[in-house]
Amino acid sequence: MDPVIWFFALGLVAGLAKSDLRMPPAIYDLLTMMLLLAIGLKGGVELAKAPFGGLALQGLAVLSIGFLIPLLIYPVARGLGRFGRADSASLAAHYGSVSVATFAVGVAFLADRNISYDSQMPLFLVLLEVPAIVVGILLARRASTNVRWGKLLHEIFFGKSIVLLVGGLAIGWLAGPEGVMSLKPLFFDLFKGVLALFLLEMGLIAASQAKTLRRNGLFLALFGVLVPVPLAAIGATVGWMIGLSVGGTTLLAVLAGSASYIAAPAAIRIAVPEANPSLSLTASLGVTFPFNIFFGIPIYYAIASMLHGSGA
Repeated sequence: MDPVIWFFALGLVAGLAKSDLRMPPAIYDLLTMMLLLAIGLKGGVELAKAPFGGLALQGLAVLSIGFLIPLLIYPVARGLGRFGRADSASLAAHYGSVSVATFAVGVAFLADRNISYDSQMPLFLVLLEVPAIVVGILLARRASTNVRWGKLLHEIFFGKSIVLLVGGLAIGWLAGPEGVMSLKPLFFDLFKGVLALFLLEMGLIAASQAKTLRRNGLFLALFGVLVPVPLAAIGATVGWMIGLSVGGTTLLAVLAGSASYIAAPAAIRIAVPEANPSLSLTASLGVTFPFNIFFGIPIYYAIASMLHGSGA
């Protein structure tokens, strides 16, 4: 197992044991910025080396995943979970959107195995941040006219994750392989070290959701473990159909099987304030994120390999 994953386990154990281990918020913000920029820069550099042919059609196919997943999640949360409309829509938005950290672990997983992936994957990461959030809000509001769409869209499109990812993509694309060489020691060579420290804090945050998990119990635990694999299978199938490589198909499966805990909570807080944020955050960060980094990513790679007819 990749050693960076054990940093998450260390944070999880420390949090559950009520250790005084803490990461200063400013350091956590810096690590987040470095990860987002590194992913964007790497994608932009690769895009500079590759033609854009077929990218529009691939992008539309990827966007369809973002619209489909919340429509699948909502009735499950409503029917089986017996959540109200607002909480069901919030859960749908979180699981339709994506986790940058899970994507970063997927990138590290492929790098350890010398498996390349398609250069447009960071772009697809950006594309999948938004659609599910909009669908989730529409599911919660239906005919309501109370949504402040201007403020909401500003929060979504100019939130930290989108700005840094898109900015990194643009800088990497404009600078090209030669232009970013001076940035390589900070953003590329230190990527796994930054990811390890980020996952340490993620473990501490995930442990903080244990109380909500105990209170809302069985459904959230089962939902957080059982939902990601079929969603990832949808992503892998779409990736295979649009001609992505094994690595690209794996990462699209990782994105489809992940759940947001940055962009979605911020947007839902503004648009659906009556939703209980602890429910969606506990499922996405407390259950699905650990499941994905320990078990899910190898499963998604196996699915991608099977679709491509190669051994996992």
